[in-house]
Amino acid sequence: MNSKERLLSALKGATTDRSPCICPGGMMNMVVTALMDKANIHLPEAHTDPNKMAGLARAVYDYGCFENYGVPFCMTIEAEQMGAVVDLGSAIYEPHVTGYVIDNPSQWRELRPFNPYGNRAKVVLDAIKILKKHDDHVPIIGNLSGPISVAASLMEPVNYYKALRRNKEDAHALMNFVTEALIDFGKAQIEAGADVIAISDPSGTGEILGPRLFDEYVVTYVNQLIDGLHEMNPELPIIVHICGKMHKVYEELNKIRADAHSFDSIVSIKESKKMMPAKIMIGNVSTYALEFADADRIRVLTQKVMDDGSDIIAPACGLGTKTSLENIQAMLHIVKESSMRLRS
Repeated sequence: MNSKERLLSALKGATTDRSPCICPGGMMNMVVTALMDKANIHLPEAHTDPNKMAGLARAVYDYGCFENYGVPFCMTIEAEQMGAVVDLGSAIYEPHVTGYVIDNPSQWRELRPFNPYGNRAKVVLDAIKILKKHDDHVPIIGNLSGPISVAASLMEPVNYYKALRRNKEDAHALMNFVTEALIDFGKAQIEAGADVIAISDPSGTGEILGPRLFDEYVVTYVNQLIDGLHEMNPELPIIVHICGKMHKVYEELNKIRADAHSFDSIVSIKESKKMMPAKIMIGNVSTYALEFADADRIRVLTQKVMDDGSDIIAPACGLGTKTSLENIQAMLHIVKESSMRLRS
């Protein structure tokens, strides 16, 4: 199987020759400084240049790190398009919001209408088109920030979380506006050539929201987003990443209509497989270990994740920029070696 066939089959629960080893992009950024040096393409320039964005995404695959292309390399595009002020960061730290647009959800009508074909959103679409022409045997993962995370980037997060409890009517109006914008951006990525969409919603953690609000907001609007994307392509595989501990919200997570779930390294793959038996699990090699341990340790951790039942192998979160290529490559090496041992 080629990389695209393997990942698409795994995401649908079909039999594969071995586990895929991926890093989606977006929040789960796979671009480290060593890779930038190899490719001679650097951030922040690649955030605003589709050729450089595509070049860095290709380098991830070409240098034996992961078996997919994934763009963009940040979580700020959607909020920026709606009016948030964004610092594009550097080769060391990722773009981040430096100026909020609104003070409370009742002001959602003041947000800038989302244009999926404007500014940095268009850079992502053009990068996907370039990648599609380069090699259609490598799966392209398009990325969306989750509805909660985008909304919490448009206004001060503490005030936002309070509003979810105290100002529900306006909070839901804001969430609907944000989610419809994300549907438009996701559809544009699919049209450009994305094979998979990954939705990362780190601000939607059950640890902050608790089960009731997680169900009311995360489940509701992630499902609205998924359903909107499936209007364009009912067979499109969708990955959802949620940060934090999951033990309080497994019941609610099972309601999310994603094909696969990705969790932090703090979450036990064995437990999540038991609690979510119908879901494909992506996981979840510690990014702390990837940055600070050695390659031998990474091989052990990757093998454990495989033994625990992960269907697709991936880092647990975005990689630290100082993570070595040797450590990243060790993940893919052990996945391939394990497959060869099973066949022999």
